[in-house]
Formats: sequence, C-alpha cells, structure tokens
Amino acid sequence: MNEYYTFYNVSEKNMSFHTVIDRLKEFIEKDPRSTYVLSIGSDSHVHQKETKFITAIHLHRVGKGAWGCLKNEMAQRPIMSVREKISMETALSIEIAYYFTSQYLNDLSDLLIPYSDEGADLIFEIHLDIGKKGMTKELIQEMTGRIEAMGIEAKIKPNSYTAFSYANRFTK
Repeated sequence: MNEYYTFYNVSEKNMSFHTVIDRLKEFIEKDPRSTYVLSIGSDSHVHQKETKFITAIHLHRVGKGAWGCLKNEMAQRPIMSVREKISMETALSIEIAYYFTSQYLNDLSDLLIPYSDEGADLIFEIHLDIGKKGMTKELIQEMTGRIEAMGIEAKIKPNSYTAFSYANRFTK
C-alpha cells in the first residue's frame, strides 16, 4: 500500500497502513480469546467550499472496548447530491477494505485461531451511512451490492456504527 495513506487517532498521528496493522495486532494480542468485529466505514460533511470525508477503521473487542483510527479525504467542492456523497463514502470504505483482504486479514485471524475453541473470532464488515428511513433507503441495494460483490458483509443503520457514529464525530 502506498504510504500516502496516513491514519490518525487521539493518541497517534501520521500512521502508515503498516503501523495500523501493527496496532490492530497489538490490540488483539492483549485478549486473543475474545470475539472481534473489524469494520470500515466512511462519513462526510458538506462545508461551504468543500466536502470532508472521514474513513474509519474500527476494531471492536465485543463487550470489552475498541481501537480505531481515521483517514481524511477532501473534495474541493460542496457535494450536494446524496447519491454522489454516499457513493464516494462507499468507494472510500471499499478502497481501505481492499487492503485488508488476504494477507493482513489472515495475519489478524491467525492470532485468534489457537483460541477459537474459547470463543475467539474475527468478523470483517463495511459499515454504510445509509438506512431504511430517509433519503438513503433507495441506495441500499446498490451500495450493499458493491460491497457484497467483494465477499464482505455490508451493514446499514442501525448496525453501521463505524460510519454513522465513529467517523461522523470527526467530519464537522
């Protein structure tokens, strides 16, 4: 992956994707007997002269906390079309999720395999900022289809917390 992709969170700035993988491994190694949900989600906010997109990587140790990081992207114009914004958010999430397939996802899963009889598991999802209510309901089939074509489970509201909650906090 190109090191152009820099991630950050409240504790650390300018993380490369390889550093993110290391942090995810460190988080799993602290409790390898747990179930984890690794999710990618994006959200956006239209400002006066630009649209800010945030893509989040979120690793939830179910019932026991989480680790996450973010990546900024800017469109140098206000994007007023809901379809265009949601399509961009979906594309940004897919782009980051693509890098988890194969080697990195296997590396994370390998940490849990010795503990699978004790409940250890890793679930991989993309979270979309769309739901069955409001203007985005017409986009559900199209956007989830793009993700499911990659063999990744797509989550929509109210189950898509990485997009509508975590990423959303940082778009303003």
